[in-house]
Amino acid sequence: MKLIIRDAKIIDPKSSFHNTISDLLIVDGYIQEIGTNLENPDQVQEIKLDNLHLSQGWFDSSVSLGEPGFEDRETILNGLQVAAKSGFTSIALQPNSYPVIDNQSQIHFVKSKANQTATQLYPIGAMTKESAGKDIAELYDMKNAGAVAFGDYNKSTENANLLKIALQYVQDFDGLIIAFSQDEHIKGNGVANEGIISTQLGLKGIPNLAEEIHTVRNLYLLEYTGGKLHLPTLSTEKSITLVKAAKLKGLQVSCSVAVHHLVLTDEKLQEFDTRFKVTPPLRTESDRQALLNGVLDGTIDMITTDHNPIDIEHKKMEFDGAKNGTIGLESCFGALMTVLPLDVVIDKLTSGKKTFGIPEEIIAKGAKANLTLFNPDFKSVFSKSSILSKSKNSAFLGTEIQGKVYGIINQDQLILA
Repeated sequence: MKLIIRDAKIIDPKSSFHNTISDLLIVDGYIQEIGTNLENPDQVQEIKLDNLHLSQGWFDSSVSLGEPGFEDRETILNGLQVAAKSGFTSIALQPNSYPVIDNQSQIHFVKSKANQTATQLYPIGAMTKESAGKDIAELYDMKNAGAVAFGDYNKSTENANLLKIALQYVQDFDGLIIAFSQDEHIKGNGVANEGIISTQLGLKGIPNLAEEIHTVRNLYLLEYTGGKLHLPTLSTEKSITLVKAAKLKGLQVSCSVAVHHLVLTDEKLQEFDTRFKVTPPLRTESDRQALLNGVLDGTIDMITTDHNPIDIEHKKMEFDGAKNGTIGLESCFGALMTVLPLDVVIDKLTSGKKTFGIPEEIIAKGAKANLTLFNPDFKSVFSKSSILSKSKNSAFLGTEIQGKVYGIINQDQLILA
C-alpha cells in the first residue's frame, strides 16, 4: 500500500510533530515522510478528510466477541472490522467464549482468526480453568502462545489463595493478572446500584461496598505477593481512592474505567431499559464525577469500551432476568468527547498498550503506520444505523455525541468507516 494523507493535525505528545498540520507519505505500512505540501509524482492515492486528526492507534483493554460458541452475538472477523471502523488498531479479547479461552490451543484458535485483519487481536487467557474459580489455568503455556494477561471476565476470585498463587506464579515470566473486584455474597441478587433510584424502582441493589471490599483485598494481596495487577472497570469513588493510595506505595497496579461509567448514571434506569444493565452497575453522579477526576489526575490508567455483545433474546426481557452488558466500540470516541478534553481521550485510549505489553508506534519518519483517523468536532446523535456490531445492545442509542472516527491505518491496510 502506498498513499499520502493530506493536512492532518497530529496528536501525539511523544512525537516531534505533535500539534502540527502535516502530510504523511505511507509506503508498505511505514511512514516514509512527514512534511507540508509533499509532492506526489507517482500519483498515489491521497486521503483528504474534513478536519482530519491523527493519533497513535487506539487500544481497547476489554472486548468480548462471542466466538467461539456465541457467534450469534458476534464473530471475531466482524468484531475486528467494527473495532477498525471505530478507531481501534488493537484490542484485548476477553476469554468469555464457549469453550472458555483457558489453554494454548484456544489462544492459537482466536489468534488464527485475526491473521489478516487490520485490527490486531491480543487474547486474555482465563486465570482459572473454565473461569470457574477453582483451579489455576495453564498460564505459562498461554503466555507462550500469545496471551497478554490472565483474568476471568466479570468474575471475582472468591478464593483469595488462588489469586495469591497466580500473582506469585506469573512473576517468573512477567505476567499480568486481571482481578475483577466484586464480592458476590454482598452483591447477592442485586441488579442495579443500591441507592435512591433502585429503591424507587423496587430493584434489588448492589452497594458500592461489593466492589470496594474486593478492591481492598486484591490490593492487599498484591502488596504481599508483588507482581503486576490490573483492576478493570472500577466504578466507585472509594475504589479510585484505594488505587491512588496503592500507587503511592509503589505497587504495580493499573486500573481502567468503562466509557459508560464516565458518561451515564443510574438515573437512566427509570424506564427499566435493559440496555443500561451492565457490570458493574451504573452508579451515581458523585461516583461518575470521581471517575472523571481519576482519569484527569492519572489514577485511572486507561479507558475501555468493555464491549460486550448480547443477543436480543437475552437482553430484551424483564430487567431482573436480562443479561448484563453493552456494546461500546462504535460509540466510544463520540461519547468520551462529551465529557473529557481531546488530549485526555487520546491518552487514555492509547496508554493501556504499555500495561499490556503491546508495542507503541510513535508518529515519526520510519515508524510503523499504526494510526487512527478522526474528526473531534463532528456532532451527531448515535442511532441504530451507527451500529456495525451484530448485536445492537448499545447504552448510547439516542445520545448526542461529539466526534467522528474516519478509520485506521495498520498492518499495511487502510480501513475507512
